[in-house]
Amino acid sequence: MLTHVNELTIVEMTKTIACGNHTLSLLYFVTLVLLGVSVVIDVDAELDGSSVDSVSRTEDRIISHWRDVSADEKSQLRDKVDEILRPLGYETRLLVIDRAKSIALYFACLTLPAVMSLLDQWSSGQLRDIVETLFTFLAGTTRPVRVKRLIWTQTNYERTLKFFSSKQRKQAV
Repeated sequence: MLTHVNELTIVEMTKTIACGNHTLSLLYFVTLVLLGVSVVIDVDAELDGSSVDSVSRTEDRIISHWRDVSADEKSQLRDKVDEILRPLGYETRLLVIDRAKSIALYFACLTLPAVMSLLDQWSSGQLRDIVETLFTFLAGTTRPVRVKRLIWTQTNYERTLKFFSSKQRKQAV
């Protein structure tokens, strides 16, 4: 039997061993870590100052609440965050929200299609909508927190594509 649990594969096996006049049947589990490959994509979100009282305080609240939520995976708040992020798909995860010149978001994409999907969401404005919904929730405000600019640099995107294309070439060999 093969069971997948998150990044682990659990293999259930039975082994029969003869020991003198006795036969022992052993049931054991072998856990294999799947060696996944992912890339981290950083996107900068600059808040629209007209949508908040103080950009700096709002950024602090967003980052502080993100740290609380991400530290406790079993909280109701985490369930709400997961619901907001669900449109990103199962192969894309938001790892970190941190402060840079604006708010830096770090996404892990497990596959090239996940990267392409994130790019499509960024291009269409859907990623901005997701980020704004997340920021509004984390800021704890009823007034929507708007993102003035959501920046994904061309250099970062090209590096990501290069990484996956080199992995595909190595797998083909």
